[in-house]
Amino acid sequence: MKKLIIIPAYNEGENLKNTIKNIQTYAPSFDYVIVNDCSKDNTRELCKTEKFHVINLPVNLGIGGAVQTGYQYAMENDYDLAVQVDGDGQHDARFLNTMADYLLENKVNMVIGSRFIEKKGFQSSGIRRLGIRFFTGLIRCLTGKKITDPTSGLRMADSEIIKMFAQNYPKDYPEPETVVSVIRKGKRVEELPVEMHERQGGVSSISPKKSIYYMIKVSLAIIIECLR
Repeated sequence: MKKLIIIPAYNEGENLKNTIKNIQTYAPSFDYVIVNDCSKDNTRELCKTEKFHVINLPVNLGIGGAVQTGYQYAMENDYDLAVQVDGDGQHDARFLNTMADYLLENKVNMVIGSRFIEKKGFQSSGIRRLGIRFFTGLIRCLTGKKITDPTSGLRMADSEIIKMFAQNYPKDYPEPETVVSVIRKGKRVEELPVEMHERQGGVSSISPKKSIYYMIKVSLAIIIECLR
């Protein structure tokens, strides 16, 4: 069973050492690849010095392009499953084996790590929680499926979804849109409880100014996906 961790990284030099250490400690059976999205900090130099497994993109593709690169790598190298783990230290590798076991034993196509099932660990800011609840309601209204944490980046996919995402993946804020896409194609999506942490360093890509654009863009993308 070949298992890959995809780590999209843009200016995550402060966090990558701890992220890789966490993986090596709690999920040593997983391979990993860092997708350096043309970072402007020391990410590239750090990966070279530490001999991390890395793909250095020649131009900045954004979070969607970086993650899709990881799925293309997974498909080309015949991985059986792949999971996205953010490079900012928010995701905990302690839950990866449980997610993999659940996916395989229950023949699920995608498993999402949700911080809101047991409500342990970092729960995000109040404003972001309101946005997440909005997307939960929108997705349930359009698909009939309740996803408690549709913006979670901690998502594990089987080989079918790997191929699907390698061929087509949204550029901006892709998590809610891709969940809807997978559900609409009749694939099984389930959630498991996880604990997340606050960002260990760096700056989030979703600034207060971008929040309005984020809500409008993602809402329209979800609706359009359901109308296809």
